[in-house]
Amino acid sequence: MKNGRFRQILWPLGFLTALIFCAALLFMQAQQPSISPFTEPENDGCTSIMVGRLASTDGSVMTAHTCDGGPYRNWLRVEPARKNIQEGTMHKIYDGLMGTEFPGDMRRVREKGEIPEASETNAWVNASYPFMNDKGLAIGETTISGRRELGNDEGMFMIEELEHIALERCATARDAIKLMGELATKYGYGDGAECLTVADSKEVWQFEIMGGGAEQIGAVWAAVRIPDENVGISANITRISEIDLSKPDYYMASANVFSLAEKMGWYDSKKGEKFKFWKVYSGRKPFSIREFYVLSTLAPSLNLTMDMEELPFSVKPEKKLSIKDVMKYYRETYEGTDYDLTKNMATVSPSGGGRGGFGGAQPPQTSTGQMVKPAFVSPWAIGKGGLSSYINSLKPGTVSSTRFIAIDGCAYSHIIQCRDGYPDGLKAVAWFSFDNPALSPRIPIFSGTLSLPKSFEFSGQLQYREDSACWWFRRTNRLATNTLNWGQFRLLIEGGVKEFEDKALLELPQIEKIALDLYNQEKNAGKEPTEYKKYLTQYTNDFARAAMNKWWEIGNQIFWRLK
Repeated sequence: MKNGRFRQILWPLGFLTALIFCAALLFMQAQQPSISPFTEPENDGCTSIMVGRLASTDGSVMTAHTCDGGPYRNWLRVEPARKNIQEGTMHKIYDGLMGTEFPGDMRRVREKGEIPEASETNAWVNASYPFMNDKGLAIGETTISGRRELGNDEGMFMIEELEHIALERCATARDAIKLMGELATKYGYGDGAECLTVADSKEVWQFEIMGGGAEQIGAVWAAVRIPDENVGISANITRISEIDLSKPDYYMASANVFSLAEKMGWYDSKKGEKFKFWKVYSGRKPFSIREFYVLSTLAPSLNLTMDMEELPFSVKPEKKLSIKDVMKYYRETYEGTDYDLTKNMATVSPSGGGRGGFGGAQPPQTSTGQMVKPAFVSPWAIGKGGLSSYINSLKPGTVSSTRFIAIDGCAYSHIIQCRDGYPDGLKAVAWFSFDNPALSPRIPIFSGTLSLPKSFEFSGQLQYREDSACWWFRRTNRLATNTLNWGQFRLLIEGGVKEFEDKALLELPQIEKIALDLYNQEKNAGKEPTEYKKYLTQYTNDFARAAMNKWWEIGNQIFWRLK
C-alpha cells in the first residue's frame, strides 16, 4: 500500500476518534475531578531498568532502554569486528548520526574531530544509541537533567559516539566507563546531560555525565554500581546521590567531580555540606512517577512515597525478577492503578457484554450497570493532538498527565540479559522491539548474531516506507490505537505479543544448547568457533521475519474490520 493511501485512511480516523471522545464525555457519569500530581514534561523520554545478578531469577544481569521522544533513527545493523588495523590510523567522531535514514546517510551529519584508532575492534550493534557488542557488554541510555552552565558545544563527543567507542574497544562495564570518562575528559563532551546503564555478565553500573562548563573543554561524571541483589532505574532525571570514592568497587567519578562544584559555587565543603551529585549538578528532584512506580512496586514494604526528598538509589526486590517481569514493566501504562490516565473515562454499561470480537477474540463480558471504558479509549490516543486538554475543558480533571513507561513516541527498545558462564557469542541476548514497547513483540538478538534482516537497515522515522522493518509493526500499532475500537484490537495485539514472548522463552533454552554444542565441537577440534554464531544468526533472522509477517497480518485484519 502506498504512503499516501495509508495516511488518507489513518489521519481521518484519528480525527473521527477525537470527535467521538468528546461526544462520549458529554454523556459520562459525573465523577469527582482527579488530577494526578505525578507529572513530567511531555518530551521526557527513555527508561532504563537495571537488575543485579542476585536480583534476577536466573542470575543474569540486565540493562535496558526505550528510545523515546524525538525522531531518533531506528535502523540498526551489526558492525563486524576489525583486526590488524594499521598503526597511526585515525577514527573520525561525528555528530548527527541519530537522524540518519540508513547506513551511509551523511545528510545533516558533521565531523567533530578524530582520535587514534585501536589496533582491533569488537563487533557491535549500531543503533541510534549503540547497545551491545560480541563480548557481552551491554548499554542502556536515558537523557537526564543537568545545569545549563555545564554545556559546551565545542566538546568532541556526543553520548552515542562514546557508546560506540566503548563497545568497539571494551569487554567489561568498568573498562567501558573508564574509557568513556577518559575520552570525554580529554577531548570534551559536547552533549547534554546523559545517563548510561552499563552492564556485563557480572555487574551493572549507572554512569551519569555532563559537560565541563563553558570555560574549559572536558566533562564531569560519576558512576555507581547497582548492588548485585538490587534493582535500579533511570528515567530522565539525575539519580546519583552520595559518592564514596574510597570504595572503587561501587563508585567511580571524574577527578573534578568535587572541585568543579566548588568552583561553580554549587557546593562548599568547608560548610560541612553533604555532597549529593544530583543536588549539586542538577537540582531537580531525583525521581518522578516512573522511578517511584518501579521501585515502590518492587519493594512495597519500604513504604516509599512521592513526598520524599529522594528515593533509594536502588532497592532489593521482595521477589526476584524474571525476564518476563521486566518485559511487563516495559509494557506499563499503570492501567487499573491510581496513576491510570484513563481511569475517569468509564461509562455505565447499558447491557451485558459488548460488540462481538473477530478472529476468535471476544471482549470481556460485563453486567448491566457496571462501569466500563468505551472501546475507543486507549492511553495512547488520549494524549495525542491536544485531545486531553480538550477533554478537560469539557470536564476538568477527567484526564491526568501521568507519564507512563510505554509510549507511542518510542523508536525502539531493548532489554538485555548478560549471563555468566557462556562463550562470548551467547553471553548476552537483547530482547529488541520496534515502536511502542507495549504493542510490539520482542526479537532475541544474541551478542554473537552476525547480521540482521536487510529491512532493519532503513529507519521508519522520516517517512512511511514498507522496506523498513519498523513500519511492519508501526502500521498495525497505529491502526489499533488511533481508530475507534482499541477495546477489540488490543486482543489481537496483546495476544500476538504474548505468542512471540512465549515462543522465544520456550525455544531459547534448546537453541542455546544446540549453539553451545556447536561451539564445543569446534573448540575441541582446535578451530575458531564460528558455526554457533551462524546458527544463532539464522534463528534471530527467522524469528524477526516471523514477527514482521504476523504484525502485517494483524494489520490486515484491522483494515478488514474498518471496511
